[in-house]
Amino acid sequence: MTENILEELAWRGAINQQTDPEGLLKTLQEDTIGVYVGIDPTGDSMHIGHLIPFMMLKRFQKVGAHPVIVVGGGTGSIGDPSGKKAERPMLSAKAVADNVEKIRQQMVKLFGQDGFTIVNNQDWLGKLSLIDFLRDYGKLFSVNVMLAKDVVASRLETGISYTEFTYQILQSIDFHELWKREHVRLQMGGSDQWGNITSGVDLIHKLEGNDAPAYGLTVPLLLKADGTKFGKTEGGAVWLDPEKTTPFEFYQFWLNTRDEDVEKMLKFFTFLSQEEIAALVLETQKDGAARKAQQRLAEEVTTFVHGEAALKTAQTVTKVLFGNADVTALTTEEVAALAGNVPTFNLPNDEIGILDLVVAAGLEKSKTRAREAVSNGAIRVNGEQIKDVEAVVNPSAAYDGQYVIVKRGKKKWAVAKVQ
Repeated sequence: MTENILEELAWRGAINQQTDPEGLLKTLQEDTIGVYVGIDPTGDSMHIGHLIPFMMLKRFQKVGAHPVIVVGGGTGSIGDPSGKKAERPMLSAKAVADNVEKIRQQMVKLFGQDGFTIVNNQDWLGKLSLIDFLRDYGKLFSVNVMLAKDVVASRLETGISYTEFTYQILQSIDFHELWKREHVRLQMGGSDQWGNITSGVDLIHKLEGNDAPAYGLTVPLLLKADGTKFGKTEGGAVWLDPEKTTPFEFYQFWLNTRDEDVEKMLKFFTFLSQEEIAALVLETQKDGAARKAQQRLAEEVTTFVHGEAALKTAQTVTKVLFGNADVTALTTEEVAALAGNVPTFNLPNDEIGILDLVVAAGLEKSKTRAREAVSNGAIRVNGEQIKDVEAVVNPSAAYDGQYVIVKRGKKKWAVAKVQ
């Protein structure tokens, strides 16, 4: 591995703490190693906050390292106390298994079908008996040291169960298993994972010798220029699952990045070079209104997470809602995407009067108001202005008979799903 990936990560502001930078760099130069990041399946989708360490893992993949992803079917059944003020709710075995599969599918989209390994730590933790756990691993962990870890110390006042207290041992076992199975030499995670990661490094050194190459690296908590935590919006989390956050909403999130945050986001969430990012930042300084840097950021991240087709659809919906795109040129699939981002209603496949349609769409509250809107030329159906209050609309006339687009004025939209 000839490229200095650590210098690259440092330039991007993506290194918070490292256990042994010189040793890691030497190992990277001399060996093709496995690098691992884990995620517990506490939900059925990742959100953009989860994406940060996986972006770094992708960078290691691009310079020849072998990415290994652990979806914690075992640890997810226990609960990681990191970053939590109280005990996590316990999930059922079925919920954990369902979440594991959904997250696995997301990882395949991010990392491709080849060139990476995805494992479930239930495969080895589930076979570990209590006696083996205590004899083979419990003896190697000092309670005094475990209590001093931030992840535990921060919970001592409010309380922590023995179950969550032992979490760092389980994560350490994961690191050691992957050290043996997948030639993993580096574990990465968020800044709240430092205690768990260093426990794993210590365990490997105890079991394999102090010279055994094992390293830890954390990425910093990503804050916006105003000091608020990245990834939180008024509407809640921004999910990678397109059913939870549509590609259009995802695209818009990045497009709305503030000028003072866009350089940091380009460094963290794109694979653009230093020169490309510097040029985009310069453009922002010269002409912030053009929002070229935000557009490029939105394009890069949306493509990475959802693919080029979803990006094009998101851009089309953006042009429809905020530009002057001709809706008559939309495909049925693009109208379906539009329907996912504006009010929708069901419509029987029967002819309907324009006034009834406007009221059914929720664009006016009464036929009297609808009559006024139509007479004033404020109503368009499937892109065509309708001024005749007696007009009748055929729902099967466009978009394969599946949708009808109704618009009032410049900004009010509704899409009918034809039943």
